[in-house]
Amino acid sequence: MTSRRRRRTRISLTSVLVVLALAVGGYALDATGVLGPDADAAAGPTAVATATVGTESDAPEPSRASSPTGPTDPTAATDATDATDPTVSTSTDTDAADARALLATLPVKGKAAGTGYDRTGEFGSAWIDVDHNGCDTRNDVLARDLSGIVRQGPCKVMTGTLVSPYTGATIDFVRGNTTSTLVQIDHVVALENAWRTGAQQLSQSEREALANDPSNLFAVDGRSNSQKRSGDAATWLPANKAFRCTYIEHQVSVKAEYRLWVVPAERDAMERVLGAC
Repeated sequence: MTSRRRRRTRISLTSVLVVLALAVGGYALDATGVLGPDADAAAGPTAVATATVGTESDAPEPSRASSPTGPTDPTAATDATDATDPTVSTSTDTDAADARALLATLPVKGKAAGTGYDRTGEFGSAWIDVDHNGCDTRNDVLARDLSGIVRQGPCKVMTGTLVSPYTGATIDFVRGNTTSTLVQIDHVVALENAWRTGAQQLSQSEREALANDPSNLFAVDGRSNSQKRSGDAATWLPANKAFRCTYIEHQVSVKAEYRLWVVPAERDAMERVLGAC
């Protein structure tokens, strides 16, 4: 064999050995996971933490001296939820039937002029201790409607959890200058509405009783209370449809208790709601 042929043979054998070595090395690396799939490609999207913010208010209830900004379709009041929650509907067929019968006894008239309406002057300051239990009405309602409350002293509710009956949303109440307004106390029959539908004929003590009557008060989310303002059933209803029966039953009961009347559109809206209960 010539030297040139021997050289070619050695080169060929060397090439084969190099290829075999590379193949064996690659297999070993793959088996150990070094050449596994890209970590970022395999991982899912990064989770984004979400936080719920809630709190309450030491601030007095917003004045209802202003009328609603315009009529709104009560049934279009953001159909937030038909929640089945503790604050949802406690209404029964009997309650609705009783409310319908009571509604039929209420006088139907137009609204009186709002001239002279003054929340504090006509209905007393917010809030007073009408039941003489040592606690003002606001703290009484917070203690009644919130769960897991923590008090400072015998009365002052500092924290708690509200499931707003008007939306079904859960709000963490924390008393403070910037947080208290997230939970507000709503007058089911708004005080300006009461003033324009018969309360002008009540005595001062009767009006103060109306403003602090627990059956006319709910702790609710501040946004709903701001939307409602002094609206009646014809212009505003809770977004939570499941609570509407209870809401209207309370309105009818309060109007009857304090000898107030209803306007035609208000009565019609009440009848529609109660008819579906």
